[in-house]
Amino acid sequence: MKKFFLIIFVAIFFLPLGKLEAGHLEDISSRGTIRIGTTGDYIPMSYLNPATGEYEGIDAELSKIIAASLGVKIEYVPTTWPTLSADCQANKFDIALCGISRNFARAKTMAMSDAYGEGLFGKTILCRKTDAKKFKSVADLNKPTVRIMINPGGTNEKFARANLPNAKLIVHESNADIPIQIAEGNADIMITETVEAVSWVKREPRLAAPLVDKPFEGTKHSCGILLQKGDQEFLNYVNFVLAELRMNGTLEKLEIKYLGRKPAK
Repeated sequence: MKKFFLIIFVAIFFLPLGKLEAGHLEDISSRGTIRIGTTGDYIPMSYLNPATGEYEGIDAELSKIIAASLGVKIEYVPTTWPTLSADCQANKFDIALCGISRNFARAKTMAMSDAYGEGLFGKTILCRKTDAKKFKSVADLNKPTVRIMINPGGTNEKFARANLPNAKLIVHESNADIPIQIAEGNADIMITETVEAVSWVKREPRLAAPLVDKPFEGTKHSCGILLQKGDQEFLNYVNFVLAELRMNGTLEKLEIKYLGRKPAK
């Protein structure tokens, strides 16, 4: 009998607490900040400018808009591509924005927002301008004499390992540093996204992106905001912000500014 009443006591006084547990929106409001995970190594998405100490790119802009909509300040939480998923699932940040590809693998274990940058992303290469005519296809890259530099933990590494087994793969920890490594001759190719390739060709005259208009087959994708699984209310809110930005034209303007989207006629 005592055991029965103990079970009833726990059910009445403790189980409801789980239902009343605060979600991310409540946590963000109470602390006055939104924790945003970002790698800060991806131009033109989220790049930590060493000269200013400020984050730049479309994801930095979206971060500011989301924070302003909630009436809170941004608390950036540095993460890396190899640890991004684990950091998200460990609740080290509320959302992550850094040019994160929407894919099935991430959607299985985490939540991803609605898409942005649709039709603008696909895998391509950066190389030295003097070598641009050498590389016209994946077959031209997949040779033992071709040195390909990749950052660890992301979709660039996954693509290279799956499609370029004969090339010499060089893992370099800092994604933001790889274009300069290519320009200086420390590797021949960087596997990257079309938007990053275009941005770097504008910044560094020694570089070229000869295949940028024809992303590798099967690599087109969109980006999304990454969240911990299980907080549908918070996911709905993030998607609502994106929907409003899409409706009022702000998202298109940001995609034109940072991602090279052509203005709608």
